[in-house]
Amino acid sequence: MGRNITALALGRGVDVVLVDVSADVLESARAEVAQLLRHGQFMGAFPASQATGTLTTTLSSGDVADADVVIEAITEDAALKAQVMADLSGTVPAGVPLITNTSGIPIAELAKSVRRPAELAGVHFMNPSYLIEMVEVVRGPRTGEDAMAAILSLLGRLGRKTVVVRDAPGFVTSRLLHPMINEAARIVAEGTASVEAVDQLMHGCLGHPTGPLRTADLIGLDNLADALRLLAERTGNPTFEPCELLLEKVRRGDLGRKTGRGFYNYGEVLS
Repeated sequence: MGRNITALALGRGVDVVLVDVSADVLESARAEVAQLLRHGQFMGAFPASQATGTLTTTLSSGDVADADVVIEAITEDAALKAQVMADLSGTVPAGVPLITNTSGIPIAELAKSVRRPAELAGVHFMNPSYLIEMVEVVRGPRTGEDAMAAILSLLGRLGRKTVVVRDAPGFVTSRLLHPMINEAARIVAEGTASVEAVDQLMHGCLGHPTGPLRTADLIGLDNLADALRLLAERTGNPTFEPCELLLEKVRRGDLGRKTGRGFYNYGEVLS
């Protein structure tokens, strides 16, 4: 998702400093961002007259000290996100909004780790973020007016349409989508219908653009399982726990499009 958001920002003329964990990961990120930019341009996602922003890659979070806004988009691990957010809040000066791209961890929970909770909010970008124009903006109970104004201004510059919601586990989109995907996987596991049949019915009868299981492959089945666990834990609803078929695929390493196989077989590993 970080690469998607990077491509979106660059395509809209915004300079980006991309921080990651190793030189190899950053090299892969540069190649994929270039590919996403080409795809976005082909799809008309970026203004034709817009000059592309500049991409800088680094291993040091200290290199974001001069950023106007910082977006965290790491794996859906609450402890790891809290650690990263704590580091970032000690790096950037007061007045710089911090955005978490969590798909379901309450903003109030992450706010406990930052120095200035008023500057933290959630923005749930969808995948691919350079093509899906709508974003879910999550205002935490301590998010301030200045931070919200700056974040909405940035999203406007990125050409995104926004809907602001209150803080809660799973917010709106994940609270609805992730359990639906989980139930779709249960239906397949029970033998009621095939993967293809579930997606065809959801698309043809209910207007879901891709079907829940193809969407799951796009999200990443490991990310989805983590998000479902967090949702079950924070709502106290055990029906949100990831089903056995989903967990089995994660154990096998069949994580969706990024590994070449998930509910569907994509033929090769997609980086």
